[in-house]
Amino acid sequence: MENQENKKRMLSGIQPSGDLHLGNYLGAVKNWDEMIDQFDCYYFMADLHSITVRQNPADLRRRSKTQLAQYIASGLDPEKCTLFIQSHVHEHAELGWILNCYTMFGELSRMTQFKDKSAKNTENINGGLFTYPALMAADILLYQADYVPVGEDQKQHCELTRDVAIRFNNIYGETFKVPEPFIPKVGARIMSLSNPVSKMSKSDPAGCVFVMDKPEDIARKFKRAVTDSDTEHCVRYAPKEKPGVSNLMQIYSSVTGKTLEEIEKEFDGQGYGALKPTVGDAVIESLRPLREESERILADKAYLESVYTEGAQKATYVARKTLRKVYKRVGFVEKPF
Repeated sequence: MENQENKKRMLSGIQPSGDLHLGNYLGAVKNWDEMIDQFDCYYFMADLHSITVRQNPADLRRRSKTQLAQYIASGLDPEKCTLFIQSHVHEHAELGWILNCYTMFGELSRMTQFKDKSAKNTENINGGLFTYPALMAADILLYQADYVPVGEDQKQHCELTRDVAIRFNNIYGETFKVPEPFIPKVGARIMSLSNPVSKMSKSDPAGCVFVMDKPEDIARKFKRAVTDSDTEHCVRYAPKEKPGVSNLMQIYSSVTGKTLEEIEKEFDGQGYGALKPTVGDAVIESLRPLREESERILADKAYLESVYTEGAQKATYVARKTLRKVYKRVGFVEKPF
């Protein structure tokens, strides 16, 4: 692990809720190598958060390992950042309970994600679903993180974490570093191949290209990609008028580095039939090294285990120091061991 002492610390948890897809990769993951060079990064597979929704145990274990392998293959070098599985560091759950006692009912009831997830899981509106923002605050505050990458859907959680940290500090004195939200560099916004007005999502398998898809499956999905029902049939970037073609052009630009103007010239005089297989082939070649490296890592079980074991050990060392301070602040008797 490189010396990270002079770097600001960044932390991010990623739920192992599904396989990495092209939208995830081009929209965010490709930029992560820049972040790990700039910050002391901690990334964890948030399996504790995953069980607020019922999971198949075997699938959850598989996804946690697969996702970790994919992120390593995508550029999260274990020599440059700390990678671990959340449930391997029990301090997350312990601090999560304590912060439950410093997070107000009204604050939790206003969380929009609780409302959204409750609407989707009406038969399983459990206590964890309601209080998980306190666990998320614990995830961040355990590591005295300076920054937390946030998208629009996570700003509310970051604000709550800051409020809880300030509240605790005001009662007991300086204990937690109050984190700042970090707006990461955003890559291309990749839309569904079957419904180009919606973002690419694993809930739409026909329109979603997964990193681990076989080349022939990727080619078939692009062959069936929705273009546009206009009479023009020319390859031109116009997101409102031609969302399907514009999405394919955006994907092609992202994986080849070509500008949209260059792509328009490349397909001048050609129809959609030429664009779709060309984009599919470019995506296949772009994802090939990522897929092959992910497969290699997954096959090397000893290596993958060493990554999350060493990551958990380093994370535990940092988390334990914070938790000891918290235990002392709230008045718990010091542990005899």
